[in-house]
Amino acid sequence: MSALPLILVPGLMCDYTVWDPLFPQINASRVCTVVDHGDANSLEQMAIQLLRDAPPKFLLAGHSMGARVVLEVLRLVPERVGGVALLDTGYLPKSSGLAGEEEVRKRFNLLQMAQEKGVRAMAREWVQGMVHPDRLTDQALIERILNMFERKSADIFAKQINALIHRPDGTDVLKSIQVPTLILCGRQDTWSPPSQHEAMQQLAPHATLALVDAAGHMAPMERPREVADAMLLWLSECALRKA
Repeated sequence: MSALPLILVPGLMCDYTVWDPLFPQINASRVCTVVDHGDANSLEQMAIQLLRDAPPKFLLAGHSMGARVVLEVLRLVPERVGGVALLDTGYLPKSSGLAGEEEVRKRFNLLQMAQEKGVRAMAREWVQGMVHPDRLTDQALIERILNMFERKSADIFAKQINALIHRPDGTDVLKSIQVPTLILCGRQDTWSPPSQHEAMQQLAPHATLALVDAAGHMAPMERPREVADAMLLWLSECALRKA
């Protein structure tokens, strides 16, 4: 019996670069596809685009905003998904009141910087809080992140920010998942902290929680071996469930 194909979903302004470091370990025995969100401006639209080219049955792994897209795919066609991995992400809608206003302010400050100074300048600011502090001097890692962001335009950034600001509540989707579920984040992820992932694990009936040491929000790029090891265990569980 052949392994189900794995669809990998990148996050805000990200692309295949997030997943590349994992490929030597995870794609040996299965087809892996990284999607591109194009100019979609809502999570639902991103999910619909993904499904246009998806096989009848598949596994899904999403990072950051990409994991929220995974939840929207599950909302639409849960019967087609054989397993889900949700990395460095969240599930709640934008907060009401001052907290929500502050999130919007921070996001639009970054957008304004991208529009006025360029996406790379914005990415230099953004990356400061997105990797483990010890990795800020890792020039190779930082360059890969900056180059990845620079491949996207400020217009794409605006559309994806709109998608995140208007994100739906994923609580009911998490509660409804009936397939093997990996919930993973960097232990030092300050944007999507471990406490958020612990709450997600409590909601999802078949979830395993993995916290990756010495990693921030970009855990798949910061600690690819550890992330791949956790994903391989999840993939094994998905294969057992399929059998």
